[in-house]
Order: sequence, then structure tokens, then C-alpha cells
Amino acid sequence: MKIGVYPGSFDPFTVGHLDVLKNAAPLFDKLYVAVLYNAGKSATFSVDDRVDMINRVIEHEHLENVHSGRFDGLLVDYASKVGAEFIIRGLRATSDFEYEFQIDAVNRHLNSKVKTVYFMASPAHSFLSSSNVKEICCYDGNIEGLVPQYNKERICERLIRQ
Repeated sequence: MKIGVYPGSFDPFTVGHLDVLKNAAPLFDKLYVAVLYNAGKSATFSVDDRVDMINRVIEHEHLENVHSGRFDGLLVDYASKVGAEFIIRGLRATSDFEYEFQIDAVNRHLNSKVKTVYFMASPAHSFLSSSNVKEICCYDGNIEGLVPQYNKERICERLIRQ
């Protein structure tokens, strides 16, 4: 059984994340979208909120082999816990590659059995980040097409309240 983990902060989950997820899901028997809880960072959305939004994505997109999860600590430890041999990562630009290359080297050092698989962002999403979405929404800009439609209202409500 091929099991993968697609980790991230997903604060919030964007259509760029969805693009990577939809490309990766058919390659695996089981794929976990794993939300990182990092006490050192202040997230806009709680881990529970992010997992809930991901569950809505899984349901609305009919991704039957995809499951949500959460983790803190080392990604390779979470991958081992769920039986995953693959880490899924999206790349938008050269700067992403340089960062991901370093992370992959550390992960290989910690657990050589876990491999990283990269998916290039679609050109239409190469500019997109969760930070962009938050900034646009905070200034009352339109995030239509940047986040899954079924999560848009929830995202806007939270960001406008801040």
C-alpha cells in the first residue's frame, strides 16, 4: 500500500494546495493532509479550524483516499506513525526548491526510508500563498478563486474580525 503525507500549515488552505492535493491523490492508496501545529508560530486559524476546512475540501472534492491529520514535532516521525513512505510537497518557484532541498536533506538524515515527491504549481497558482490570501482579505480584497469556494466565507469572516 502506498501511503503519503502532504504536510503544511495550511493557514488557510488555498486552491494552490488543492491543486497539489488533486495531482498527488491518484498516486497513493492513502494520503494524509497533515496540519502542522507549531507552538512557536501564531496561526490565524486554530489547528481544529484548519483540519475542518481540509475535511470540507476532502468531502466536496470526493477525495475518498485522502484523510486529514495533525502533528507536532518531526514530520518523519508522523510519516512513520501513519505508515507513510512519501512526503508530498508543492513547488512554486526556485526559492521553494532551495528551501525544500534543505528540508529533504534533513528528513533523509532522520529517516532514509521516507522520500519526498514534488509537484510543480500550476502557472495560475505560482504566485499564491496563504499569506497573500490573508493580506488580501484583511484589506477587504476579493479572494474569489484563491481559496476553495466552500471555505471562502469562513476565511473572510475570521480575517475581517482580526
